[in-house]
Amino acid sequence: MGSSAPARRERLLSDPDVFRYVAARIVSLTGSAVTFIAMPVLIYGITASATWTSLVIVAEAVPYLLFGLWAGALADHADRRRMMVGADLLAAIALATVPIAFWLDSLTAAHVLVAAFVVRTIYVFFDAANQGALPTLVGRERLPAANALVAGGSTVAETVVPMIAGALIVIISPASIIAIDVLTFVASALLIRGIVRPLTGARTAESTLRLSAVAEGTRFILRHEIIRVMIIIGVLVAFSAGSLMAILVVWADRTLGVQEGDWRLGMLFGAWGIGAVAGSILMPRLMRAFGGARSALIVLPFAAAAGVTVALAETWLTGALSIAGWSLMYLVIATISVTLRQQVTPERLMSRVMTAGRMATFGVGYPLGAVAAGALAGAFDTDEAVLVCQLSLVLAAVIAWLSPLRSAPKRLDVAEG
Repeated sequence: MGSSAPARRERLLSDPDVFRYVAARIVSLTGSAVTFIAMPVLIYGITASATWTSLVIVAEAVPYLLFGLWAGALADHADRRRMMVGADLLAAIALATVPIAFWLDSLTAAHVLVAAFVVRTIYVFFDAANQGALPTLVGRERLPAANALVAGGSTVAETVVPMIAGALIVIISPASIIAIDVLTFVASALLIRGIVRPLTGARTAESTLRLSAVAEGTRFILRHEIIRVMIIIGVLVAFSAGSLMAILVVWADRTLGVQEGDWRLGMLFGAWGIGAVAGSILMPRLMRAFGGARSALIVLPFAAAAGVTVALAETWLTGALSIAGWSLMYLVIATISVTLRQQVTPERLMSRVMTAGRMATFGVGYPLGAVAAGALAGAFDTDEAVLVCQLSLVLAAVIAWLSPLRSAPKRLDVAEG
C-alpha cells in the first residue's frame, strides 16, 4: 500500500536540506505576496490609472522575455547555490529603494516600475538556478510531492499574508509594507547558503558557456511534443493570469465596489491563496492517479469555466469565491507543467529548458495578458475586459484535447538531451 501524501511530505521535511530549501522558498514567497498586493495598490494610488497599474505586471514579466534564455544557460554552467544567494541579496538592495524613496518623499510611479523591472530581472536568474536545483536536491521520483509541498506551503502563507497586508494598507503606506519583502530576500539567502548537499548535478566536460548553449533548451522543447504542447497551453493560461492580476485592483474598485484601503481587498487576494492551497493538495493526487498529461486534460475545461465565472461576479463575495476556484485550477495546471518539464529533461539542460518554459509563459503570455487587460479596461467595463481575456482558457482547453496529450503515457521518462 502506498504511503499517504502527508506522510510523504513529512519524510521530505525530515531532510534538513529539503527543509531549508522549502523554508527559503516559503519565506521569499511570503515577502513576494506582500509586494504582489502593495505594488499595484501603490501605483493605482499614485496615478489612479488602469493603464499604469497594468504596467506593474508588464514590468515584472518582460525580464523573462529579455533574459530568460541567458539566465538558463548560465544556471546550467554555474554553481546554482551561489547564483541563488547572490540574486536574493541583489534583489533586496534593489527593492529597498522603494520604501527609502517614499520615506524621503521622492517616490514616483516611474521609480516603482523601474524597481519592479530590476527586481524581476534579478529573479529571472534566481529562478533559472532554482528550477534546476530542486530536481537535483530531491530526485525525479519525489518531484511531484516536492513541487506540491513548496506550492502548498507558500500558498498557506499567501492565504494569510494578503489579508494582513490588506488590513495594513489601511493604516500604513504600501511603500512601507514593501520593506517586509526586502527582509525576506535576505532570510532566503541565508537559508539557501545553509544547504549542505549540492544543488548542481554531475555535468559532462561541456561546462564552458557558449553562445550555442543558450538555444539548446529551446531546441529540446521544440523536439518534445508533450512539453511543446504544455508550453503553448502555459502561455494561454499565463495570458489569463496576467490579465486578471493586472486589473484586479481596478476590477475590485469599479465592478465590486471594493476600493483601496478596504479590508475586503485583502480578502480577495486571500481567496487566491485559499484556492491555490486546495490546488496544491489536488495536484499530486491527480498526477498519481492519471499522470501529468491526462490530469491537464481533466483540469483545463474546469479552468475555462472558472475564468468565465470570475467575469460574471458582481459582489465582493462572489468575486472572492470565483477567484478561489480560478486559482485552484491555475495552480494545478502550472504545477503539472513545471513537474512534467523537470521529469523529462536531462540534468545538463535542466535550467535552460525550465527557464525557456518560464520565458514563454511569464515573458510572453503574462505581459500580453496584462497589456490586453489594461487596454480593454480603459475602453470598456472591467468585467467585460476580464471576460474577453479569460477566453484564452477556453482556447487552451480546445488545444489540449486536440493534441498528443490524449495519447500520452501516464509516466514520462527522461528524454534524450
